[in-house]
Amino acid sequence: MSKAPMTITDAAAERVKALLSKRGKPSVGIRIGVRSKGCSGMSYTLEYADEKSPFDEILEDKGVTVLIDPKATMFILGTEMDFVEDKMQSGFVFKNPNEKGRCGCGESFHV
Repeated sequence: MSKAPMTITDAAAERVKALLSKRGKPSVGIRIGVRSKGCSGMSYTLEYADEKSPFDEILEDKGVTVLIDPKATMFILGTEMDFVEDKMQSGFVFKNPNEKGRCGCGESFHV
């Protein structure tokens, strides 16, 4: 069995389940990707996935399905997806060992 391209924490899995249950229509899971954006070059994208693409990497863990866009796989290998909630903000946080730096606001990264 090969190692999963990324991991998901319990908090992130619970948040994904909550988002999918509130969506109002069936989804196969969520899709993670990266796109060119921000002052450091790249940002993570999250979207509902209505169907699996034949080239998606598929992570099934903790009761959720995470599809990884094939164009993003090499940028997020080894990444941990977490969900953090505190007094000032809440959101998904990606701990990516491939990152070489982030912009000051934390919206974008580069590898």
